[in-house]
Amino acid sequence: MASSMEATGFFLLFLLAFCSCIHNIFSTTTDLISTNQFIIDGETIISSGGTFELGFFIPRGSINRYIGIWYKQILPHVQTVVWVANRENPLNNTSSAVLKVTRPGILALLNDKNETIWSTNTSRSVQNPIAVLLDSGNLVVKEANDNSPEDFLWQSFHFPTDTLLPDMKLGKNFKTGHEVYLSSWKNDNDPAPGEFTRNIDPTGYPQALTKSGTNVMARIGPWNGLRWSGAPIPLLECCFYQFTFNEEEVYYSFSLINSLDLTRLVLTSNGYIQHLKWVEWTKRWHTYYNLPADYCDTHSLCGAYGSCDIDDTPVCGCLEKFVARYPQQWEKGDWSEGCVRRTPLNCKKEHVFIKYSRIKLPNTKYSQYNKTMTLKGCRQVCSRNCSCTAYSSLDISNGDKGCLLWFGELVDIRKLSEGGQDIFIKMDSSEHESEAGSKTKKAKILAVIFSLLMAMILLILILLWYKRKNKKLKLKEDFELPLFPLLTITRATNNFSVNNKIGEGGFGPVYKGVLEDGQEIAVKRLSRTSMQGIDEYKNEVIYIAKLQHRNLVRLLGCCIQGEEKMLIYEYMPNNSLDSYIFGLDF
Repeated sequence: MASSMEATGFFLLFLLAFCSCIHNIFSTTTDLISTNQFIIDGETIISSGGTFELGFFIPRGSINRYIGIWYKQILPHVQTVVWVANRENPLNNTSSAVLKVTRPGILALLNDKNETIWSTNTSRSVQNPIAVLLDSGNLVVKEANDNSPEDFLWQSFHFPTDTLLPDMKLGKNFKTGHEVYLSSWKNDNDPAPGEFTRNIDPTGYPQALTKSGTNVMARIGPWNGLRWSGAPIPLLECCFYQFTFNEEEVYYSFSLINSLDLTRLVLTSNGYIQHLKWVEWTKRWHTYYNLPADYCDTHSLCGAYGSCDIDDTPVCGCLEKFVARYPQQWEKGDWSEGCVRRTPLNCKKEHVFIKYSRIKLPNTKYSQYNKTMTLKGCRQVCSRNCSCTAYSSLDISNGDKGCLLWFGELVDIRKLSEGGQDIFIKMDSSEHESEAGSKTKKAKILAVIFSLLMAMILLILILLWYKRKNKKLKLKEDFELPLFPLLTITRATNNFSVNNKIGEGGFGPVYKGVLEDGQEIAVKRLSRTSMQGIDEYKNEVIYIAKLQHRNLVRLLGCCIQGEEKMLIYEYMPNNSLDSYIFGLDF
């Protein structure tokens, strides 16, 4: 009998172990939880593509347990949790805790006393509810046979913690009033809601804000059709970025170009927004972007009409044509009170708009917009409204479209080395006149400099011409010989034809020619490559001219024009000199 009972006991233990094993195998190979399938501590579900995993986890340095979602693919290297269910109600003991789906369609976490620690909600019931972990990282509760996102009973993408995943919408639904925002962990070991939040603030024209409670800590500027106006250029090449703003909703999201990339945007426990990408060969998350990136990303650091430039010292300065409201405080590094117009503005009197370029557009909390108005129309509207202080283009993705108007003081401006936008700030008309006067003064100075430069060039040319002319006149005086025009010599030698060439020496070639009166001449043409200069040439002419003899060939003249230097002799045929010498009767 005892043996029989013992055998029965072993069989029951084996059966329980077998069932537990089967349950564990099933739970780790499925992506869903149903009314008949649940998970306990040590069990997980994995998304269909193997990217994400859901189950119980303990943060490093903590004793509390939570239900969360993390990257399955990189788990052996570092557990990166992207979503936490019971972040405000941790479990101290998970030996009997269970995560299951109940009708009419609620996902609930129960403790060992069968008390609900955390649960989803639903506005309608379904017959066969299930919870599925999608490969996007989105945990959804739905009817088993209904895959339409519009029919989901609940989804974790609508209730994120500190992480924005690809295709998750950060923003607000105006119809339901539901807002999706990020909330930092309390610290690295505690996923409870921390000090910082990140949301799309729809007040005025929507903008992304990082807040500590109600205080704005950092702002990246309004969306301009291409990017946030204060965002770095270029944007990350991994992703497509989208900003949607209409009557029903406003949201920001990004999607992957390469679906195999692991990329996320996280709000850290110390208030930083980080865009991270997993680099497989280093087995680490690489930070592509930080906000705040530097001191100038501190919200309203330089006060009203103050502009922050990280490359300047000090970093805060007043916009051009503005001065510090309190100079003594400003000089001490207290920039909180900002700047004021150098010339006070009375908008009821004549005013102008001064253009400021390459800046992160100011805080848009007190702004208005029009998506169809032209920039010219925007200027007219702002000019007629005494409360309007500035305007800019709403969309620069394809030229300037739309109108963005600011009312009240302009805060949180920074100068950018690249990117940014143009803004037009309302100013007293005298500032335009002073600007125009300054431009006119600069134009006059440039005109005077240009005139002086041209006069100097002209004077140099005149001096060169005069010097050359004097050289020719002095040469003529020294030679006391006729000067032949170049055209006359060119015609006489048939344009220095090869057929007219009768010899050549180190000085250059000699050509035979016939003048218009029929006199034959020999032309000694100094080569341009000859080392003989104008002085040597002049000396040769003078000596030959002074040594005139009836037994020597007679020098008829010379030709000097441009680079040409030539001697013109009386032409005598070969053997004519000895015949002449021996034929004479002395």
